[in-house]
Amino acid sequence: MEQNKEMTAQESLSLITETLNSSRKEITRRSAKYYILWGTLLTVFSLIIYFLWKSTDKAAWNCLWFAMPVIGYLVAWVGLGKKQEERVSNDVSRITSGIWSTFGIFACAVAAFTIIFSHVHVGTDNIGGAVRALIALGSLTGEIVLIFGLAESACGVALKNWVMKIAGFVTGIGGLCSYYITGASHDQMLIFTFAGLVLVATGLIVKHQYK
Repeated sequence: MEQNKEMTAQESLSLITETLNSSRKEITRRSAKYYILWGTLLTVFSLIIYFLWKSTDKAAWNCLWFAMPVIGYLVAWVGLGKKQEERVSNDVSRITSGIWSTFGIFACAVAAFTIIFSHVHVGTDNIGGAVRALIALGSLTGEIVLIFGLAESACGVALKNWVMKIAGFVTGIGGLCSYYITGASHDQMLIFTFAGLVLVATGLIVKHQYK
């Protein structure tokens, strides 16, 4: 009787593990299309802002970043959204969703405080408003790309996917190194272009893995 109970417990644990692994693979497979979507948007927006900033020498074009999440969520909801009952919902999906939500909150908070900082200090010293904004925005790129890479790597850990883990390190560490090389100028937008291309490549590789 005790042996039968032990086997039953082992079988239950095996079933739970198998179910979690299956749902993790399904979540990873579904994540690929969102990686491609957001990577494409990041690439397009960064190039648009880069060329506008370069041609006009105005860092104010960075305000266009706030349009990206609006467009992204709209496209995801209309074009990529699935019925609620078709979605895989468990602890793993909630963890990955929480990771990206946390990244979004941190990114928006950093951007908001950067804009506030650049305007509040205008007139308090000899540094002009435009220059102050450039200095503040220059510090923003390194922070955003680093936490972006951290979020991607964290998702890779949660989903046990080595492609996401490596892509996160490449984006975060590689982007931060590139930031220190380019400095506070319009060239830093190309760091986000690089991050977007890495995100698209990650999505394509993951899609191929679980096709």
